Amino acid sequence: MAVRVYTKEGCPYCAQALKMLDERGVEFEEINLTREQDRIGEIVSLTGGRKVPVIVEDNHVEVGFQGGG
Repeated sequence: MAVRVYTKEGCPYCAQALKMLDERGVEFEEINLTREQDRIGEIVSLTGGRKVPVIVEDNHVEVGFQGGG
């Protein structure tokens, strides 16, 4: 899978990012860090922090969600 999305429960920006990807027909893997806390280290390694959502596509890492685009 080319796109991974790191999220946490209750995050409105995460929900918006997932909705946008779904509406665009993008196939993605959601990694819910609320349920998979052992994977938090992955986003810390990628971004240096714990802010979500984190969208990873190939070698591009996007932190946060601004909408649209």
